[in-house]
Order: sequence, then C-alpha cells, then structure tokens
Amino acid sequence: MKVELICHTPEPEKVVAAAAKLCYSKSPASGIMQNLDEEKTRSFIKMLMSMGHASPIEHVSFTFSIEGVSRSLLAQITRHRIASYSVKSQRYVAEDGFEFVIPPKIEETKEAKAIFLRAMERDREDYIALSKLLERKHLDMMLAAGMGEAEAKIAAQKRAIEDARYVLPNACETKMVVTMNARSLENFFSLRCCERAQWEIRRLADEMLRLVKAVAPTLFAASGPPCVSGPCPEGKMSCGKAEQKRNEYRGDKF
Repeated sequence: MKVELICHTPEPEKVVAAAAKLCYSKSPASGIMQNLDEEKTRSFIKMLMSMGHASPIEHVSFTFSIEGVSRSLLAQITRHRIASYSVKSQRYVAEDGFEFVIPPKIEETKEAKAIFLRAMERDREDYIALSKLLERKHLDMMLAAGMGEAEAKIAAQKRAIEDARYVLPNACETKMVVTMNARSLENFFSLRCCERAQWEIRRLADEMLRLVKAVAPTLFAASGPPCVSGPCPEGKMSCGKAEQKRNEYRGDKF
C-alpha cells in the first residue's frame, strides 16, 4: 500500500478559523486571516473542536493518491459518499498481469497462501483466455461490418476486457485518487481507524491520518476511533483496548 497526500487547501487551519470567525465579524475572511498568527489559530481551532462546531471544517479538503489496495477496499471506501473518487478502470486498462493484495492471515499461513496463489494464477489464466476469445469474436464481427482493421482491433480489445473483468478477484490491485473535506475525513477516521474495521481499510485510514496530522495537527488532534476522545460506542462488540488506542493515537505513532 502506498498513500500520498498530493494536494490540500493551503493553510487549512487558518482557513477554518477565518471561516468560523466570519460568522461573528464585519470583516471579510481575507482580513480575518491576515490577523491570525499561528498561536491564535491553534487556540481558536482547539476551542472550535471542543465545542463540536464542525461545519467550518468543511471548507478545507485533502487529496490522496492511493496505490496497492484491493477492489475489496474500493467497495468499502466508496460508501463514504461525501468525497470524490477517480479509480483505475478495468474497462479501459487490461488486467492480464494484475497485481493482488494478500490478507495478512493468509500470508502467514503456508497452506492458505499456496491455495490463494493458485487461485490468483487461475484467475489470470482465465482472464487472458476470455479476453483473447472475446477479442477474436468482436474483431470478426467488426471486420464483417466493414470497420477498418486498425480501428477494429482497438475496439475489439476494449469490448473483450469489458466482459473478461468479471472473473477478476476482489484481491485485484487498484489505484485511486480520493478527495475529502476535513469533516468527511473525521467521520472516515472514526469509523475506519476502529479495530472493528477490516484490516486493509484500517491500515489506509491510519496512513491518511498520519498525513493530514502533519499539515493540520490541531484540526486532527483528536481524530481516530471514537474511543480516542470519548467512550467506546461499540458496546459488547468493543475490542476492549480503549486505553491502548488512546495512547496510540495521541502518541508518537500518529
């Protein structure tokens, strides 16, 4: 997994502070920002977050480049709907040599890993066989319809991989660009940094949190699973490690 913060709102904490202060000021936001030094900004953001006033943090956004994650993770992250996603297309990009993500428990179990790797190899072989078979069929039809050979070959390949992708596994690696505003990220972290989240998306959430904390440490100071800033809401489903998690997310790890 590779996660990079490729873009974000400049001076995100100042923007949030200025947006919130604007509600009670005659001055424009630009003037408010000029009067905000680092200490004033930090102090105001702490107060704002402690009061639970979340709407101003929607004014700042963060864009991530994400690689080496599975299509299974893609199905989970896109449930977070207040966000923007651009994902490598399996309709336009051939997957004949696709990479894949191996779950840790499978990786550490010799017999399980052997079964998994055989399954991935069969999927590759089936994908390639289907692609070739369908490509020949589409090419013959297009040539018979009078399409030029060069154009027909390109079109036939696209049509072929469009249907062949149905045999690809959830483990198939994908790439994406994700943009979320700070309020959406807070929600994402509270759900996906939790021990009850699936291992892969939890790992992704932790990496994203590290990156945004580096550029907006006060804004995301209490981010992470709900137990970082309050009681665990999971009831009998709790992992029972609330104190350990608080220490982790408030410490050097993040």
